[in-house]
Amino acid sequence: MDTLEQRMKKIEQEIQAACDRSGRKRQDITVVAVTKQVSATRAREVIELGITELGENRPEGLLAKQESLQSEKLDWHFIGNVQSRKVKDIIDQVDFLHSLDRLSIAKEIQKRASATVDCFVQVNVSGEESKSGLQPDDLEEFVLQLAVYDKIRVVGLMTMAPFTEDEEWIRTTFRSLRDLRDQIAVKELDHAPCTLLSMGMSNDYAVAIEEGATHVRIGTALVGTESEGDE
Repeated sequence: MDTLEQRMKKIEQEIQAACDRSGRKRQDITVVAVTKQVSATRAREVIELGITELGENRPEGLLAKQESLQSEKLDWHFIGNVQSRKVKDIIDQVDFLHSLDRLSIAKEIQKRASATVDCFVQVNVSGEESKSGLQPDDLEEFVLQLAVYDKIRVVGLMTMAPFTEDEEWIRTTFRSLRDLRDQIAVKELDHAPCTLLSMGMSNDYAVAIEEGATHVRIGTALVGTESEGDE
């Protein structure tokens, strides 16, 4: 069984290789350690290895981790869907929200946030019914509608690729999100610079980097699971 250090070294090697293949710089890639399935103890071990970006997908998990890790200097990413009634619980506790996809959430952010929140708009590029997110054709109108909410800054787009071994399908999904990002970025909207891409997880982050990802959300491949002896 690989240790945390070994897993991190392997991931770093694969990130660098993907950067080399695509002519990108390693410093342009942010690794978000998805700690939703492990304890604060394991999360602290990840932090000790130099990762300072943590991702959670449930309000309860986010708040519990923050309570345990409050002495650490971290950036917190909320990567799951959030119910409108839960926005108030998390919005001042996160640095990035990766799942903005409806106006009801935007309205709650505007109402509850004490400062501007950096948001990724989630797009369902693959068209799978099981996935959340806007349809690509609805993206531009949605982003334009967000201009009236001064507590929201659209820093980029997010998607989840299909869970498949068909690399070309995965690659096409990521490439499509990059194209959508470019279509928004070229408008130079004050509220939506839209320069970032949150895409790629444990099984496809290398492909995502080759296709332009700036933020990769890596869970099990990095942090492992509780069954490895964590509390």
